[in-house]
Amino acid sequence: PTFGGKMTERTEIRIAYDDNFLYAAGCMYDSDPSKILVKSLKRDSHNGDCFIILLDTFNDNETALLFWTNPAGIRADYAASNDGNSFNGDWNTFWDVATVQNEQGWFAEMRIPFSSLGFQTNEDKIVMGLSTSRLIGRKSERHLFPAISPGKGHFTPSEAHDVILENIQSQKPVYITPYALAGVGRTSQLAPDATGYNFNRESLSDVGLDVKYNLTSNLTLDVTANTDFAQVEADDQQINLTRFSLFFPEKRQFFQERSGLFSFSTQASNFDRLFHSRQIGINDGSAIPIIGGVRVVGRMGDWDVGFLDMQTTRSDSITSENFGVIRLRRKAFNAYSYIGGMATSRVDEDGNYNIAYGFDSSTRLFGDEYLNVKWSQSFDKQLIADNEFNFLNSSLVRIDWERRQDVGINYFLSFARGGPDYLPRMGFVTRRDFTEITGSFNYHWWPGARTTFRTVSPFQLFGLAVLRNADKTTESGLLEYNSDLIWKSGAELGFDIELHYEDLQTPLNFPGNNIVPPGNYTFLQFAGNYDMANRHLLKMDLSGTFGQFYDGWQTTIEIEPSWSVSRFFELRADYEYNRIRFSKRDQGFDSHIFRLRPQGALNTKFTISTLFQFSSTENSIATNLRVRYNFREGNDLWIVYNENLNTNRFRETPALPVSNDRSIILKYTHTFGL
Repeated sequence: PTFGGKMTERTEIRIAYDDNFLYAAGCMYDSDPSKILVKSLKRDSHNGDCFIILLDTFNDNETALLFWTNPAGIRADYAASNDGNSFNGDWNTFWDVATVQNEQGWFAEMRIPFSSLGFQTNEDKIVMGLSTSRLIGRKSERHLFPAISPGKGHFTPSEAHDVILENIQSQKPVYITPYALAGVGRTSQLAPDATGYNFNRESLSDVGLDVKYNLTSNLTLDVTANTDFAQVEADDQQINLTRFSLFFPEKRQFFQERSGLFSFSTQASNFDRLFHSRQIGINDGSAIPIIGGVRVVGRMGDWDVGFLDMQTTRSDSITSENFGVIRLRRKAFNAYSYIGGMATSRVDEDGNYNIAYGFDSSTRLFGDEYLNVKWSQSFDKQLIADNEFNFLNSSLVRIDWERRQDVGINYFLSFARGGPDYLPRMGFVTRRDFTEITGSFNYHWWPGARTTFRTVSPFQLFGLAVLRNADKTTESGLLEYNSDLIWKSGAELGFDIELHYEDLQTPLNFPGNNIVPPGNYTFLQFAGNYDMANRHLLKMDLSGTFGQFYDGWQTTIEIEPSWSVSRFFELRADYEYNRIRFSKRDQGFDSHIFRLRPQGALNTKFTISTLFQFSSTENSIATNLRVRYNFREGNDLWIVYNENLNTNRFRETPALPVSNDRSIILKYTHTFGL
């Protein structure tokens, strides 16, 4: 809570290694062990008391791996990128942990195989960045080594302490993970006479294989055949109140390893990117079978290397496609800067193709000042065949200047220009044929020991202007002021004022046949949020937006309660209500999205995760139930149940069935190490 303040509890952390493993031991003494906080036994949970070790294995000051446990011995592993500004919680690897809790506190030992890390050897020496921390949940108190200024963040690879490991022999195990799957499914289909619905029942069975092999100590090969993602959690349902397509994050495990290396954002929103792995094997939210693929990630000499090639099969009206991407990046100029490039290809069986490439760099000029430059371009067969290809029209450039710190003044200025034909079909694109200017200016203050506040951010200003290249008119504009308070308990309070401008050249459609006609719209909105501290077993996060919305009004309320009933059962929910009214046209609609996430765990091996989702605009209830027994890392038994129900059957004629589709699947994976 207070940087450099006195620790209220004693903490000892020891690091050791041998030929095969890195060991981390934490002695978390506690003057009142009865108040040690364990909120969950679920894998990758991170609330309550924790012990964490961060390893910048390539010592690149940019990426890192985090290993995390609590007094119950859960395993949580994360991959950090962008110097700790981005985290991937879906990444998993092989490692072990054991804990004990007694009258002195709690104690943990981690054993991490070097084969799970990836590292660079130089004359029998390995240099890694290392930081460790302990979180005391009930006090929101963190003990951190090395001492890192609060403005840098708790998990910042560039601030980690360098350690040298000697005489480590490169381990090259082969992990072979076959899977077997069986189940039954049922889908509804309109009858030939259109008077009702028939049900198609089918038996589900499949087998597949994943192979992982360390080509070197710093280069990993993954091969997959008949890839399956049946156990992946369902996407959160969303309602779209924008003019753009919705963005959904990647959750599939195969695409998680060093996913930060494949990051190539092309606009300040961070949604637009040259490569988005969800383009592979997913179409309009439905899975497309993947025949197989190969991935190589790691480092060759001074270069970070990422290569991915996947092949999908023909499915209904969708042709078989090949997806390829290669990524290269290396340090340049200094230890905190890099240059890199990426190329992607998407080719179908009919010979249609889309190829894109890009170059990027991030340069630390001095102090905390960074200059980022990105260039990308796409080539589409149709444009080239029609002789309509134009170099500038198919390209995008982005230049950013930023000051990276959270204490005092920081700022960000960005310029981007995209052509009308720029469309990398392996990426994600919101706008085309635009020029965008973005800027922010923020002031953050850390009061120290004098107050109950940890962070005070009284002044944060953000501006955005998007112009159409064709006629230089303004397409979108945003001016936003916000202020935030963070208490030393971890509670947060925020307030925003947003002035929007939108110029619609085509109608904007919303649920319930609500249409905003073309025209210029300026509207003012107010937003706020309050998040309770994570130390509470029963907590509530609230947020809301109120104000004008195009030529109407919007009220949005979001409520996110959670209750850690015990370490064996957790109940989380979130509810979003939108009330949109266009009184001039006598139009409007209400939307409700409700999610309920009961999660249970008998121990750290057996967990049950459930997701119930209700959407009033989709008139549906979706259920996703996942039961997992983890014998050990890589050996899992899954039971997965999915069903989609109609809540308003009579909105169409003939009446819709109660259940659109239903499936139950049993899946077993078993990893053999050679």
